[in-house]
Amino acid sequence: MSFMSNLEKSFLNTTSGDEGLHIIIVGCGKVGTTLVERLSKEGHDITIVDKRPAIIQEITNQYDIMGVTGNGASYSVLMDAGIESADLIIAVTGSDELNLLCCTVAKQVGDDCGTIARVRTPDYSKEVSYLREKLGLTLVINPELEAAIEMAHILFLPTTLEVNSFAHGHVEMIKFKISEGNVLDGMTIAKMGRELTRNVLACGIERDGEVIIPSGNTLMQAGDIATFVAARKDIRPFLKSIGMKANKVKDAMIVGGGRATYYLAKNLIQMGISVKIIERDSSRCEELSVLLPKAIIINGDGSDRELLNEEGLDQVESFIPLTGIDEENVMLTMLATKFSNAKVITKINRSTFKDIINSLDLGSVIYPRYITSEAIIAYVRAKGNSKNSNIETLYHLFDYRAEAIEFHVEEPSEVTDTPLMDLNLKKDLLVAFIYRNGKTTIPSGQDKILVDDHVMIVTTHGGFDNIMDILEK
Repeated sequence: MSFMSNLEKSFLNTTSGDEGLHIIIVGCGKVGTTLVERLSKEGHDITIVDKRPAIIQEITNQYDIMGVTGNGASYSVLMDAGIESADLIIAVTGSDELNLLCCTVAKQVGDDCGTIARVRTPDYSKEVSYLREKLGLTLVINPELEAAIEMAHILFLPTTLEVNSFAHGHVEMIKFKISEGNVLDGMTIAKMGRELTRNVLACGIERDGEVIIPSGNTLMQAGDIATFVAARKDIRPFLKSIGMKANKVKDAMIVGGGRATYYLAKNLIQMGISVKIIERDSSRCEELSVLLPKAIIINGDGSDRELLNEEGLDQVESFIPLTGIDEENVMLTMLATKFSNAKVITKINRSTFKDIINSLDLGSVIYPRYITSEAIIAYVRAKGNSKNSNIETLYHLFDYRAEAIEFHVEEPSEVTDTPLMDLNLKKDLLVAFIYRNGKTTIPSGQDKILVDDHVMIVTTHGGFDNIMDILEK
């Protein structure tokens, strides 16, 4: 028997009595199962569709949801799943074409049904605008592309563990571990604001397994995993002021030549970073040499330590294993950590051994399934809410124990035109920034939220879908 802490209970109690959406999820692989887990906890009425009866039975028993066995692009199967009354269909099968067809059929039958398709093929990804317009898709998600973008952001600021963007890229949230002897070690948040910068806010700290939403009196310590938010232009000066490297990596060695590698290499080359790819399949090497003429493509076994040494593992500034096997990615990262000073990023597809993975020194760990689910959950919350504000961006922090949510404030309400110090804000919550007319403000108690502002909230409460949720009822 397992027991939840009060924090976990608070975080999972997300429905607040609101009626959830009727959502059909087609495809019960890694992403589909993650969506079932998260969306069912948020109080939505879920129906899953998959061709595999055993998978349907296993998931419906575990989450107490409805399931239909069959082809998600079939009219009759979708009717059995309740497409006529569905608010949203999410197609995340292993086939791009099937996902697009599912959404097309659903659009013809469903009454105002939103449609989200996972599309991973590079050819289709170049045509997202066309697909959305012509097929009426609400959202097109590419997990490998989104993961590659996140990895590129990290390699642009290699001393960070994570980099997330808000306010259309004007604001960034970074996460890093405070090292022994760092200027932040033993410094309070208030002192950091007085002596280092007022333009950066510490908005979350993980210490000994506990998540802290800090106040001015919070003392930062070596070993803390700390999250900070600031205007993008202020991130590099802040890192330099605390003695951390703020320059992008010069080169990257990538093991594996799949879709994620293609997307990442393309991003890095555009950033002026040299790329070397090691791929064991000779025909794929030929494809990559055409797709990425500026990259160095090596045909060989990336798990061969001798080959890695020959290709300069000990000299490279970043190392990213992107094989299709989690265990191989983990072992390669550990090898690189031992025999080089490279910035390492580990891509993990499954979450079965997440506790063990978190205990290892694997640098920045990327889970494509979570990146995908967060974009979809942000849309679902926005669709379920039509009052005052809309969710623009959502990130889960510290293994889903906290959330960072960007709201676009669209109408006057109880939170607007009132100094923050006079609002009855919930505990364990920070108003992290206000973005207004191209300017980012780290707010004080005197600042006000105005209509048309973009506002980011960091909180250990879960399920916020409206800016009004920041107030204590």
